[in-house]
Amino acid sequence: MADLSAELEKRGYRGRMVNIRRLRDLENEIQARYDQRLISEDIYQILRAALAFRIPDDMREAHSLIIVALPDPMFEVVFHQGGVSRTVDIPPTYVYFHEVNRRARKALEDILGTQQYAFALARVPAKLLAVRSGLASYGKNNVSYVPGMGSYHRLVAFYSDYLCHQDNWGKPSMMEACETCSACLKSCPTKAITADRFLIRAERCLTFVNENEGPFPEWVDPSWHHCLVGCLLCQTVCPQNRGMLKTVRAREEFSESETALLLKGGPARELPKAVSEKLDHLGLLDYHEVLPRNLGVLLSGETQA
Repeated sequence: MADLSAELEKRGYRGRMVNIRRLRDLENEIQARYDQRLISEDIYQILRAALAFRIPDDMREAHSLIIVALPDPMFEVVFHQGGVSRTVDIPPTYVYFHEVNRRARKALEDILGTQQYAFALARVPAKLLAVRSGLASYGKNNVSYVPGMGSYHRLVAFYSDYLCHQDNWGKPSMMEACETCSACLKSCPTKAITADRFLIRAERCLTFVNENEGPFPEWVDPSWHHCLVGCLLCQTVCPQNRGMLKTVRAREEFSESETALLLKGGPARELPKAVSEKLDHLGLLDYHEVLPRNLGVLLSGETQA
């Protein structure tokens, strides 16, 4: 049988495997962090909605959890407004979400074989799984770092009936370089990263703020916004990411009328099919409700230079 980690690395990916019983450990760890008040109520409810710690009925014979890391660039998306083309950044992990998942699955199928083994996407805390499995380490910013990719990667988790011959499970670790570095802490405008605790205050993270509906809190300065969704400030200053980030122009762009439509807002079901498909390809359809607010701030010129 092929060495999964070695074969994934030949493809430019990285991966690890743990025993399926670790699914319960992942659930318990999330619950423990909440019970210890290390996770706010808002974040906990989002996690409960996004994660599923129940093995799908069609994967009852699952023996392993496989986590795959793929390098992921930052994307530029072009919006047209007032006769001007405006470029807006989207951080890694958002764009072409479905395509990346398919690439990860195809790699596993090519390596292990579709005739012998089955795979199903797993809605588990991928970052925690990656760190626990030894695939990644935490940064002081609580972002996961994978050797050769830095923090600019996409994590995809799978259930599989492939036997787990070596249960890669250990204590979560922080990169040694973080012990004497405070670049991310100093760069965080919202003070979500603090020196008095390891877990960031996710409820204050700019990513959390601009991914959730409603007006921006009064304490959020418009000049802090620099991406359509998410935030890159703590990652771009990180010495461990030096030379890692690549920028790619997205295949989709939005015309004057489409940009105006997004700025106007409204129910996703009322979007023209072409616009809805673009947003879906870009992994932004789920963020449709916040795009008028976020895009409006970016196009107004009130953001960082």
